[in-house]
Amino acid sequence: MNSSPTRMPWVDTAKGLSIILVVMMYSAYNTGEYTDGVGFLHYVIGFATPFRMPEFFLISGLFLSQVIDRPWRRYIDRRVVHYLYFYVLWAIISIGLKIGIFSRDPGGMLHDLAMAVVQPYGVLWFIYMLAVFGLVAKLLRQFAVPAWIVIPIAAGLQMWAPKPDSYAVEQFAAYFVFFYLGFVMAPMIFRLVEWTQGRPALAVAGLAMWAVVNGLLVYSPGYAMHPVDMQMGLAAWPPLHLVLAVAGAVALCVLGGFLSRFAAWEWLRWLGEHSLVVYVAFTIPMSLFRGAALASGLLTDTGMLSLAVLLVSIISPVVLYFIVQRIGFGMFLFERPAWAHVDRSPAPKAPQPVAAE
Repeated sequence: MNSSPTRMPWVDTAKGLSIILVVMMYSAYNTGEYTDGVGFLHYVIGFATPFRMPEFFLISGLFLSQVIDRPWRRYIDRRVVHYLYFYVLWAIISIGLKIGIFSRDPGGMLHDLAMAVVQPYGVLWFIYMLAVFGLVAKLLRQFAVPAWIVIPIAAGLQMWAPKPDSYAVEQFAAYFVFFYLGFVMAPMIFRLVEWTQGRPALAVAGLAMWAVVNGLLVYSPGYAMHPVDMQMGLAAWPPLHLVLAVAGAVALCVLGGFLSRFAAWEWLRWLGEHSLVVYVAFTIPMSLFRGAALASGLLTDTGMLSLAVLLVSIISPVVLYFIVQRIGFGMFLFERPAWAHVDRSPAPKAPQPVAAE
């Protein structure tokens, strides 16, 4: 389970933390929807509400500077086609299973497949938006638009939080600023993590202070926890929400740097390196297990059921990944095959992993 020499362990550890938080959110709210209850994981994920998704996008932008000046064809292959391949593949799988087979609605399946082209489908919206963000960042670079113009506009969109008919536009407004900040702030973040790795006591103290402030602002008067979402307290104020999102994303990077120093957290680093393996495949086992558990009546407490759903949702894709590796068939589910590349100069030596940046 050793990491590739070309990867930075703390980045993958931070991504591991992020994927757990993302799956935890879906597990808790999906369970809460069917039990009409609130469990302890709701409060854990409530704490992470400001930075849960911003962290993923900020990390995705950290290495953009290494590829953004590549020729268009190569850049599009690595930063756009790469993500679109997994989006299309898993959208077809998810829609085919849920609508075509389980719901026995071929007409609805075809409708959803057509809509998935212009409207990100389900939890796969994250992968869809990575492709869009990569394309927009390249265009901004091509036309030499300075960061001091891009960042205020992107931040303004995030705070405005428009709700247009287009889900893609809504998610672009909500998260592009974090992707772009990861690109612009990368040198500072790398230096900060390196500095805190050499000063673990200061890192822990700083993380503790951040956690207290973030928690107090999220759970300040006015907050409300619901089975399928939460209303934050003072942290809901748009400018403060933006600040907490960036602070939380950076804090998770520092935490990733701290944890990556210990061999006991190697599993978390591996999970982060293969985070998209989990992301593309966790919803199917999540739904199946939650439905079976509720039908059996053996596990009805919202908190414990949410925890069980979380564990199954993370472990199942990993098990599937190892099975596919072992039998040697189906790796196209998690690795982009050679035929799915548009840049063949030089031709890929091996399939590109789903978690590649």
